[in-house]
Amino acid sequence: MLLRILTATAVLLLAGSSLAQHATKAPDLGPNVFVYSPKDNAETMQAKIDTVYAEQHHSEFGSGRYAFIFLPGQYHLNVPVGFYTQVIGAGASPEDVRISGDVHSDAALKNNNATTTFWRGVEGFSVTPTNGTMQWAVSQAIFFRRMHVYGDVVLHQQHGWASGGWMSDTVVDGVVDSGSQQQWLSRNTEWQRWTGSNWNMVFVGTNNMPEGEWPKPPYTKVAKTPVVREKPFLFVGAKGIWSVRVPALQHDSVGATWHGGNTPGHNIPLSRFFIAHPEHDTADTMNAALAQGKHLLLTPGTYDLNKPLRVTHANTVVLGLGFATLHPVAGTEAMTVADEDGITVSGLLFDAGEKKSPSLLEVGTQHSVRYHAANPISLHDVFFRVGGATVGKAGANLVINSNDTIVDHTWIWRADHGKPGTVGWNINESDNGLIVNGNRVTIYGLFVEHHQQYQVLWNGEAGRTYFYQSEIPYDPPTQSAWTDTNGAKGWASYKVADNVKQHEAWGLGIYSVFRHPDVDLDRAIEVPNTPQVRFHHMITVALDNLGAIRNVINDTGGSTQTKPRKTPQVAEYPTP
Repeated sequence: MLLRILTATAVLLLAGSSLAQHATKAPDLGPNVFVYSPKDNAETMQAKIDTVYAEQHHSEFGSGRYAFIFLPGQYHLNVPVGFYTQVIGAGASPEDVRISGDVHSDAALKNNNATTTFWRGVEGFSVTPTNGTMQWAVSQAIFFRRMHVYGDVVLHQQHGWASGGWMSDTVVDGVVDSGSQQQWLSRNTEWQRWTGSNWNMVFVGTNNMPEGEWPKPPYTKVAKTPVVREKPFLFVGAKGIWSVRVPALQHDSVGATWHGGNTPGHNIPLSRFFIAHPEHDTADTMNAALAQGKHLLLTPGTYDLNKPLRVTHANTVVLGLGFATLHPVAGTEAMTVADEDGITVSGLLFDAGEKKSPSLLEVGTQHSVRYHAANPISLHDVFFRVGGATVGKAGANLVINSNDTIVDHTWIWRADHGKPGTVGWNINESDNGLIVNGNRVTIYGLFVEHHQQYQVLWNGEAGRTYFYQSEIPYDPPTQSAWTDTNGAKGWASYKVADNVKQHEAWGLGIYSVFRHPDVDLDRAIEVPNTPQVRFHHMITVALDNLGAIRNVINDTGGSTQTKPRKTPQVAEYPTP
């Protein structure tokens, strides 16, 4: 405790001197990034925060993209976080930026309903909530990273519906109350206590696991995080120098990384980044910089791309701010990543264009035999959308060919609702959410929904998934329109290819919301029957009164179509 007090005091003294003096030397991050110092007027900061939130509170499919960056020091503010808004503490540790007041995410719908509270995130600072509790009512495509909450956290708004979510590298001094959350993944987190459960709560590398065992409560607990690299992050050093911290690869980790004052890793000066602006940068200007060996920072906005961004050099960092959005307009990929060591891609929204793309993000070269275990490619907070804001079409969304790749939180969404004319079985077309061809790929926080064939198709060997959330498509018009190539009713949500010998997954929830009658799904998960293909803790739920999921995994688990309706659960497959 004494060390924390001394650290905080030093930070405040520093904020009053060199950092505040250098605040005016912030790089040009565009008109939608607001950089604040403790020396700035609190009323002015609050007015801008309120103005952005008024625009973004209900702007689910709007064009606004924003980021707030707080330099080290102490602030007294109320920070509501709306759609496409990122709040960043620009310190080496969350202790370096302290906000006293409220930082909160509120339900976007009536009746405290947070099931469409998407696309927002906070990272890298400490919060002391005014009333002792921080409200973070969210669903998919949110991130809560490198945070320290001096109090409690509730993951809902007055027990209204919520369908999250993600928390990592975070310390909560008090209690985390999941309440009405349907599912949640906590990775490398610390708290006094976790309460609540619904369908699928997964804890990986958490140092104070909640009591109880699956299925009552539905807790899946993995003692250590086998391999991960935390997300790269912006920070400003003591002399006002802007850098990006690239965390080191960790094995068998538990709890937060920053207790020593800094997450282990190395720094890249921001001067080595090409800073892209959607107002004038194109695929050509960004590709030219990448080809020259520059890293890439994308400021908030939408980038219309007539060709893919090509990341070709090892150890390149691509980092988006404020949900920077890549929109392919010529039927190409939005980005391709070479089969090279150590590339990281973080903080981007890939939004499909009207001309069908073969995929939106392709990582590596198919049939690669290269090993990357010592320095893998990693993807963090990468989100995908087909339809909803505009008409979109894609064959697949994310294709991973590189071996040893790590995915650290993704939502891959074919829209089930959106602006008029952007959603429909023959409008926003998407075959697959994720295709994995590489070997030894590890994924934490895999959310994939509503695609028209397999949500996930896993062809590579020795893959691992920690937490899976999936709604199958709402809108198959008939069973004949939604029948797989082997004649089964529907396409399994999670498919492990028939020739795979080794695969493992923990904590999977798969749900149906059929809108047309007489449409069923034969099985939620389809895998080869081999001893080294192992699944732990699975649940299926029918969220409406039409259709059914007839089995959980292969021909095991039973149907959701019973009276009264049930939520079938399978503890282990194959059965020990």
